[in-house]
Amino acid sequence: MFRTHTCGELRIHDVNKKICLAGWVQRIRKMGAMTFVDLRDRYGLTQLIVDQETNAACIETVNKMGREWVIQVQGLVRERSGKNPQMATGDVEIKVEEIKVLNAAATPPFTIEEQTDGGDELRMSYRYLDLRRPPLSRNMQLRHKMAMATRNYLDKQGFLEIETPVLINSTPEGARDFVVPSRMNPGEFYALPQSPQMFKQLLMVSGYDRYFQLVKCFRDEDLRADRQPEFTQIDCEMSFVEQEDILNTFEGLIRYLFKEIKGVEFKEAFRRMSWADAMRYYGSDKPDLRFGMPLVEIKPLTSGRSFNVFEQAEYVGAICAPGSATYTRKQLDELTEYVKRPQIGAKGMVYVRCEADGSFKSSVDKFYNQDDLKAWAEVCKARPGDLILILSGATHATRKALSELRLEMGRRLGLCDKNTYTPLWVIDFPMFEWDEDTARYYAMHHPFTSPKPEDIPLLDQDPAQVRANAYDMVINGVELGGGSIRIHDSQLQAKIFKILGFTEEKAVQRFGFLMNAFKFGAPPHGGIAFGFDRCVSMFAGLDSIRDCIAFPKNNSGRDVMIDAPSAIDQEQLDELQLKILAPKNKE
Repeated sequence: MFRTHTCGELRIHDVNKKICLAGWVQRIRKMGAMTFVDLRDRYGLTQLIVDQETNAACIETVNKMGREWVIQVQGLVRERSGKNPQMATGDVEIKVEEIKVLNAAATPPFTIEEQTDGGDELRMSYRYLDLRRPPLSRNMQLRHKMAMATRNYLDKQGFLEIETPVLINSTPEGARDFVVPSRMNPGEFYALPQSPQMFKQLLMVSGYDRYFQLVKCFRDEDLRADRQPEFTQIDCEMSFVEQEDILNTFEGLIRYLFKEIKGVEFKEAFRRMSWADAMRYYGSDKPDLRFGMPLVEIKPLTSGRSFNVFEQAEYVGAICAPGSATYTRKQLDELTEYVKRPQIGAKGMVYVRCEADGSFKSSVDKFYNQDDLKAWAEVCKARPGDLILILSGATHATRKALSELRLEMGRRLGLCDKNTYTPLWVIDFPMFEWDEDTARYYAMHHPFTSPKPEDIPLLDQDPAQVRANAYDMVINGVELGGGSIRIHDSQLQAKIFKILGFTEEKAVQRFGFLMNAFKFGAPPHGGIAFGFDRCVSMFAGLDSIRDCIAFPKNNSGRDVMIDAPSAIDQEQLDELQLKILAPKNKE
């Protein structure tokens, strides 16, 4: 054995023990006749002390060492005179008797400590070094604990973990697929799964009534903080269930994870909100409920005053920012520029200050009198000292912009505490969304989502009004998971395909095996998938999922450590019967 203990294990009760440690040199500090070495492994940090007067041989070795050298030490545990309460091992130190260098190391390109001097791209190029840092080590350990807790909960609920294929057929109705050429079938391609949707439904047909897996999924889409081209889902499916069964089972999973991992218990049942209400009051289908500031429509109160911006708008909406009437003109101008950013898209912003004396000051004083502004304040439930912010335009776009403004004010006012969690089920999503460019309906979730039973007659009359038997789990404005009750009836599935613009031949070509399976006794079933990386990220208090994934891609979808993706040899291309075309010029 190279060690008797880890570097995070020793405590005051270990004093006078002879021990052996192995790890990486964090830092070396020379103080007169004494040299101190901090030794690190993934378990923690232990201080070593080498006495120049009594151990010249070890001092000679220490003088050659540098950061990140791998060493083994033997020595005696003793109580520290100057204890360090910031370290788990801070009550003790090791008086070194023998040091052995296991491996010398080049000087690392950045400091491997809690706070590093390395930029994102540099650290991703040396990800194996970055993973030595305590923050990432903690994230990897948290990820492991969550995976084990998830498996433990689902196992106790009678779920079986079953693997599904990674090489499947393409499903272009979703995001872009990653495709894999087949050498044995020239000119044909596999696709990497965006989710195991069809396979888990087939498992229900096969009689495995409770399935799950922690599964890799792949989507070729533009990246952002909560997206990676390959990610992990907690993928689940159940038979002989209704929506209520799914919600209860997986609300239980989230409760279990919070209690086991963070020691957080939710006393109340998770709130439920329809998609229509989420959009009406928060402008988002994943509202952050850690704070209030709901959207309030004030269009009826703004009409007839010759202010064309409001008169010509389809929608006029407001939010009330508490205690913000002291905002300066500069701060208000900053907010106006914020909502005018292209990704938000508002053309301008109107404000109303609710003064302490009960009067109102607004950027549209010329068009609206004090009684008008008071009526706005009343419907917004504004109090003296509050600030009302107003946007106008097309309904959907303006609600979305107000949602972004609401989140920005929440951040500015310190209302987004990462240690506060507000879980929410968003339910009753629309079944379809209409696309003007292609003049056809698309599935809001996926083509196998079941409509609400009471809305099935509307499929023939008005598909736009049909609600899906679908649900999302949202916490603090983050969609952690989503799912639906599935269609298990072949005739209903065929009707949905028709509404989505699939000819019978096209539906059979893409999903014939699933439709055929339904003919052999498909049970009622439904499921859900949680973004495992997002769950870990939330539990770790991160703003990005990247630092809870061992080897992530950068914002361009590249692994800069191994330089992937990369070109392949002409011999491989010939074997696959592929030809690379020159990229088209971008004008």
